[in-house]
Amino acid sequence: MENMNPTSSTLYPELNAVLRELVSGVRRVLGDNFVAAFLQGSFAVGDFDEHSDVDFVIVIGGVIPDAQLRNLRSMHERIFDLDSEWARHLEGSYFPVAVLRDYTQTGRELWYLDNGSRALVRSNHCNNVAVRWILREKGVVLAGPEPSTLIDPIPVAVLRRAILTSINESGREILAHPERYNNRFYQSFIVLHYCRKLHDLRAGTVGSKRSGAEWVKRNLDQSWASLIDRAWSGRPNPAYSIRQPADNADFERTLQFVRQVMDAANAFAEAEGILS
Repeated sequence: MENMNPTSSTLYPELNAVLRELVSGVRRVLGDNFVAAFLQGSFAVGDFDEHSDVDFVIVIGGVIPDAQLRNLRSMHERIFDLDSEWARHLEGSYFPVAVLRDYTQTGRELWYLDNGSRALVRSNHCNNVAVRWILREKGVVLAGPEPSTLIDPIPVAVLRRAILTSINESGREILAHPERYNNRFYQSFIVLHYCRKLHDLRAGTVGSKRSGAEWVKRNLDQSWASLIDRAWSGRPNPAYSIRQPADNADFERTLQFVRQVMDAANAFAEAEGILS
């Protein structure tokens, strides 16, 4: 059944008010070009808190005409200036319905709003297999039909290959340029992100950072447990932590953890015949 009112879409009344502004504004601008609006990310998989990004997807019928694009940009600037921190943590993309349905169309650039930004830009940030899987299986409907009616089923083998590729590509980037990630926010984020990715690869699903962290503590070398616990406790207040240098010892251990997860992921992939 179509949900036309995102009043109670989350546990946070202030965020729900921002989401009402987003959905009503998008519908007003797009008119018949509007298909649906969803939440994905942490608000879909269940590890959200008051510091979480608010990951949204707007589904559109096709190309956004120039006049609509100008109005969308103005709308996002107005929402960014609302008297709510949630308004500055919206992050998401505008998916043409045909692109969203077909997971083989990953990588194409879409109109995208980054967390902390007021400007729409072209990016492939959300156009990946994992986002489609989360939407189809766990997406929160703000307006429009159930997401499963708009997205083709994603085979487990396809999801696992995408996760493995993500582990290896982002791992190589982190290890090649560690200076870009040497702050408290990224140090904690990387640990929890890699916990989740390894767990997701093994499970053939996309879960929460919390479930991934607990799984890795039970199933990988026990010496990582304290690093994982510190990463979890370091999640609050990302706007502050991204400006603080990481603890040197924890950062070095984080780089070692990335290598460990890559090795474990590739060993599992080889044993299961998964190719990235």
